Amino acid sequence: MSYDHTIRVSGVLLYEGKLLIVKQRVSESRQWSLPGGKLERGETIEEGLLREMREETGLDVRLVKQLYLCDKTEDSIIHITFLLETDALDALKLPTNELETTPILDIALVAPQDLPQYGFTQRWTELVLQGFPDAPKYAGHKRHIGLQ
Repeated sequence: MSYDHTIRVSGVLLYEGKLLIVKQRVSESRQWSLPGGKLERGETIEEGLLREMREETGLDVRLVKQLYLCDKTEDSIIHITFLLETDALDALKLPTNELETTPILDIALVAPQDLPQYGFTQRWTELVLQGFPDAPKYAGHKRHIGLQ
């Protein structure tokens, strides 16, 4: 029996009412996602998320609170989503992609109501628009919060 699981962290950065998303191949039907990635051996959850945000967006951010803890059992992934904040977007830039297994092709700030146009589900859009009223929460499978 194997106990290997991957821990994946993602960040919800709302800035002036818009959500920061990154363009990368998520699936056949979706090309945009929340910034984030897998924890590396020896780093804390916070260190991993801050590293991923710097690598993928150039931004230094702060954790505000945990939003959701989810499973993706078919891939042995534990997925943790956090609300983030930053003081400014001056450092926002595309990554070099040298560290990315799935290259990031673009970065966008999107009004929450426009998220379905970027492949996000109606469920996720509603949670963003409502300010994540049920967070923090263990949500079971990622699909329960509208993320695939």
